[in-house]
Amino acid sequence: MSDATVDEEEVEEKKPSKLPMIIGVVLALAGGGGGFFAVQSGLLGGGTDSEKHDSSAEAHAEETVETAPLPDVSFIEVPQLVISLGPKAQASHLRFRASLEVPKNYTTEVESILPRVQDVLNSYLRALDPRDLEAPGALIKLRGQMLRRIRLVAGEGRVSDLLVLEFVLN
Repeated sequence: MSDATVDEEEVEEKKPSKLPMIIGVVLALAGGGGGFFAVQSGLLGGGTDSEKHDSSAEAHAEETVETAPLPDVSFIEVPQLVISLGPKAQASHLRFRASLEVPKNYTTEVESILPRVQDVLNSYLRALDPRDLEAPGALIKLRGQMLRRIRLVAGEGRVSDLLVLEFVLN
C-alpha cells in the first residue's frame, strides 16, 4: 500500500459525526418551546397575578375613557372634488370628499379660507401620478401630504386633522 492511500483512510476515519450536534439543537429548540408554552399558559410562574393585573388595567382604562372629556372641535366639510386622472390610469376619475377637524375658536377663520383649501387639494391631487393613487397604502401617505398643505394655507394650529370621507377611483 502506498502512503497516499493510508492518509486518505485516516482522514475519513477522523471526521466526527454531526448527528449528536443535530440532536442537541433539536432538543434545545423543543425544550425552549415547551418552556415558553408552560409559562405563557400559566402552568409555571403563577398566571393568577397577571390575570389580576389585566383586570385592574381594564377597569382603569374604562374609568379613563368615561371621564376623559371630548376635544372642543368642529368639523368643516370640504366640497367634493372630481379629478380626471389621465390616459395612463386604470380609472378615469377620482371622487374625493373630506372634512377638516378644527378647534371651535378657529371655525369661522377656516371657513373663510375654504376656497383656498379646496384649491390646494385640487392642485395636489391633479399633480399626482396615477400609480400614486392606486398603490395599496396610498391613502395614508396622501392624507398626510394633504394635511401638511392645508396647515400651510390655514396657519399653524388652525386645522387639527383631515378626515377622508370619500376616496373613490372610477
